Amino acid sequence: MISTTTWILTIGILSLVILFDLALAVARRNKETSLLEASFWTIFYIGAAIAFGIMLPMWSTEQGQQEFFAGWLTEYALSVDNIFVFIIILGHLHVKKEKQQLVLLLGIMLTIAMRGALIPLGAALIARFSSIFFLFGAFLIYSAYELAKEKGDDDEWKEGRIVTKMKTKGISTFTIALVALGLTNLVFSLDSIPAIFGLTKNAYIVTTANIFALMGLRQLYFLLEGLLKRLIYLSKGLSIILAFIGVKMILEAMHGVGMHEIFAIHVPEISLSFSLESILTILLITTVASLTATRGIASAE
Repeated sequence: MISTTTWILTIGILSLVILFDLALAVARRNKETSLLEASFWTIFYIGAAIAFGIMLPMWSTEQGQQEFFAGWLTEYALSVDNIFVFIIILGHLHVKKEKQQLVLLLGIMLTIAMRGALIPLGAALIARFSSIFFLFGAFLIYSAYELAKEKGDDDEWKEGRIVTKMKTKGISTFTIALVALGLTNLVFSLDSIPAIFGLTKNAYIVTTANIFALMGLRQLYFLLEGLLKRLIYLSKGLSIILAFIGVKMILEAMHGVGMHEIFAIHVPEISLSFSLESILTILLITTVASLTATRGIASAE
């Protein structure tokens, strides 16, 4: 059980980091983010997440550590996929390069606020209705199917009615981009929140894994712009991860309602260590396969 003091200290420190990032984005709002700067901050935030996970057993448990790394890796991978959509949106709306980092950071902060509201809701539903895992699991499997159908070379983004209406009213491109990112993030959150609850029910782990996965995405955006056409199998890998977690949730739900056997066959239980190893393996294979298959693109560039 995480103490109230630990909660306050954790959220307080992470909030200061986010505010620092906001101040940096505001101060540099009229400058483009260089590749060197984007690389430095991306490594810094990934290192911070790993360091947090390593130290986590000092105030939590070793199981909590495994849950954090499994959740953070899943959320971070989903965030990378989301970034490619952000690149398409900002390019479609013709947002100036020097304005993109502020739009991105405000959009990410909005996402953190959204998930801050959705996480307690998800935790309350799980605590009150154990069978909700059937619904979450089925939703993740459906999301995995939809993600698997997407074409790797699809670079089109269709404007929603809200964005189209804002354009006709002459609202600034900056505001339209912020709203577009906010709406997109809301849709993405509907996948990511059930996914991490399939790995842990610990609200502290869910919250910190989400925040660490979202921090530094502004810099990662500029780092990944050149990889948009290279990580062609990322969506496929993520669809496998979502389907895997969906199946895991359904199996847990079956045990939760007392269905330990079906036709005299024991319902398997998927361990957390196996989940972590599977997620790592899928992400590694997906990345290597993507970069190998697109070596020609890298050579041409």
